[in-house]
Amino acid sequence: MQAKLLNTNLWFEAKPSVRYFRGFSGTAMTNRRITRVNELLRREIGMALYRIMHENEFDMAAVTVTRVSTSRNLRNAHVHVSIRERDKQQQMLSLLKKHRGELQKLVSQNVVLKYTPHLLFELDTSLEEGDRVLDVLRELGQTDEDKTSDEDVSEQ
Repeated sequence: MQAKLLNTNLWFEAKPSVRYFRGFSGTAMTNRRITRVNELLRREIGMALYRIMHENEFDMAAVTVTRVSTSRNLRNAHVHVSIRERDKQQQMLSLLKKHRGELQKLVSQNVVLKYTPHLLFELDTSLEEGDRVLDVLRELGQTDEDKTSDEDVSEQ
């Protein structure tokens, strides 16, 4: 088998579409390595969504895989997704959960790990919370500008 070495000796490709994970010496994965696994899974799940989700109710433009949190033993992976359309969030999340098996199968074909993690989809609200914080800061900035302009008018 002709293998192409990637950034480190831990990953190699036998075919362009399949990435193999060689493993580690020892039982516990380091933070850097688990981060690399999380990023690889995030990318692969994002691409798998385009291949599998063909239902009319599912809007691909509104869904973003924001992060993946894999357990140390690679048995479970929490997939955090952000869904823009607030009124359809639960509907789209349930469709993701419905197609979990197909997504997991496609990921296991493209990413070879010791264990294929069980995918658990969760709604990520951090983007909405960030937008709310920015709105509050914007409002505070406008009120400060209004106060400054009122003081300038009263001085004249």
